[in-house]
Amino acid sequence: MQDATRVLAGDCTVTYESDDRLEKRGEVVVLVKPDNTVLVHDAEGYQPASWLTRADVVRYASDADGVRLVAGSGDESLRVESHETTLDTFAPVTPAGPVVGDCPDCGGPLVRARERVTCIGCHASYPVPRDATVIDATCADCGLPEIRVRRGAVLDVCLDRTCASIDDAVRARFDGAWDCPHCGGTLRIRRERGLRAVCEDCDATHPIPVGVVVGECDCGGPRFETARGERCLAATCPARAP
Repeated sequence: MQDATRVLAGDCTVTYESDDRLEKRGEVVVLVKPDNTVLVHDAEGYQPASWLTRADVVRYASDADGVRLVAGSGDESLRVESHETTLDTFAPVTPAGPVVGDCPDCGGPLVRARERVTCIGCHASYPVPRDATVIDATCADCGLPEIRVRRGAVLDVCLDRTCASIDDAVRARFDGAWDCPHCGGTLRIRRERGLRAVCEDCDATHPIPVGVVVGECDCGGPRFETARGERCLAATCPARAP
């Protein structure tokens, strides 16, 4: 995915084809977003005059006769042919969101949008868990903000997973600290399609909930306080709350 939006403006003929064929002409602004969504805006209303969402392919050509843009997805196609072009350029774009800190590399603002934190200045980008909170503290090693998550305990780690990962913090706190609810063996913290507690004796596997350990369940496993109430680590525990 590119980090720019193509902007084309001018007198254009726009043709959309699927089950039917619809052709329009007018002074329009065409946006090709980083995910290959094509939007054609005219002077009427807030909804695009024509569009194609996340096209499989977008082809572009420009010569003395004008600009031609063709986007296709399955049995849908959108074609834009300019008769007179007033603007044809790329506009850099980044995710937009609340500012959560400053980039230690370039000094630009870091913004959080959905499950990423991105620098508007240098475009450095870091994934964050959906439940994580960016806190007002910086990593002593790299200067990035820290995030707070709940994985058995409240853990503050660096935003950059290559600097200080959530997995390492959970292992340091809980690897070997819990007993298996099935056989009483020792549970080890591993990354197996998610963060899990795995018994070294019977190989029973338990996804680690988003929450904090508040005690021991009747079955011997840890009991977590989560956003949906208390629950045992073991999904098969009879005492597990629904």
